[in-house]
Amino acid sequence: MPQELPARLGIITKPNEPRAAELAARIAEWAAEHEINLFVNNRVRDLPPGTFSASAREIADNCDLLIVLGGDGTMIATARLVAGRGTPVLGINLGTLGYLTEFAMDEAMPALEYVVRGEYEIEKRTMLDWQVLRDGDQVGAGTALNDIVLNKSALARIIDIDCWVGSHYVTGYRADGLIIATPTGSTAYNLSAGGPIIAPATEAISICPICPHTLTNRPLVLPFGVEIALQLNTHEQEVMLTSDGQIGLPLMQGDRVEVRKSEKTFNTVCAHDRDYFEILRNKLRWSGR
Repeated sequence: MPQELPARLGIITKPNEPRAAELAARIAEWAAEHEINLFVNNRVRDLPPGTFSASAREIADNCDLLIVLGGDGTMIATARLVAGRGTPVLGINLGTLGYLTEFAMDEAMPALEYVVRGEYEIEKRTMLDWQVLRDGDQVGAGTALNDIVLNKSALARIIDIDCWVGSHYVTGYRADGLIIATPTGSTAYNLSAGGPIIAPATEAISICPICPHTLTNRPLVLPFGVEIALQLNTHEQEVMLTSDGQIGLPLMQGDRVEVRKSEKTFNTVCAHDRDYFEILRNKLRWSGR
C-alpha cells in the first residue's frame, strides 16, 4: 500500500561532515522543486531560499519524515530523538559500514523520489528499556536501539554478574562484560563478541558474554516478552553501563539492571526490493561457494 507524502521533511546531518552539508544542499534544491517544506538542522550553512533551519530536537518534534545524512552513530542519536513518536527515518550512509543507513550516497535522490511516490516500506525496529536500581531507588534509565552493555574499565579485572530471566536464575557470568542486544544491535558489538546475527523482524533478544572466564558460557537468544535482570557483584572495580555506546552510567556493587522490550520503536524507511541477506553479504564480505 503506498505511503502518504510527508508534509514536512527534516534533515539531520553528521557533525563536521562536508559531504553531509553538500548533500543537504542538493536535497534542499530538490525539495524546492517539489514544493515540499524542508527543515535542515542548523549545522548546515548556505542553504537555498525557502529552506528552514532548526535544531535537531526541533526537527524531530515537528517533521513527518526525517532524512539522516551520516552513519549508524547519527542514526542511533536520531533514534533517541524520535523514540516513541513513530516518525519514519530514511538513512543515507556517509560512513564506511552502515547497517542502519539503508541507502548509499548515490541512491539518495532516487530514494527521495520513492518517498514522493509513496513507494517505500517502513520497518519497525525493536528498542529496549533499561533501568538501574541502587538500594531500591532508580539511579538511571533509558531506551536503546542497539544494545545495553556492562563492561569493565581498562584496568579492571574480570567482573561478576548474576543473571535472571523473569523469575528464573540463569547463571553467574565471570567475564569482561555482558551485551544485551536487539536484532538491530546483533550486527554491532554483539557480532564482534561472537554473538548471533538476528534478522531485524525476529522477535528475539540476545545475551552475549564478552570473553567469558568459563568457555561454556555461550550467547543466549530469548523471546521479546521476557524481563532480564542483572546484578553486579564486583566491588572496588570500575564497571560501566553503556546504552548504544552513547550514554554511560557508572555502576556499583549490588546494582540491579533491568531490561525489557520497549513499547517504543525506531521506524526506518526501506526500499520495496530490500534484501537483508544481500546487505549481510556485502557488509560482512561473505563469499559464495
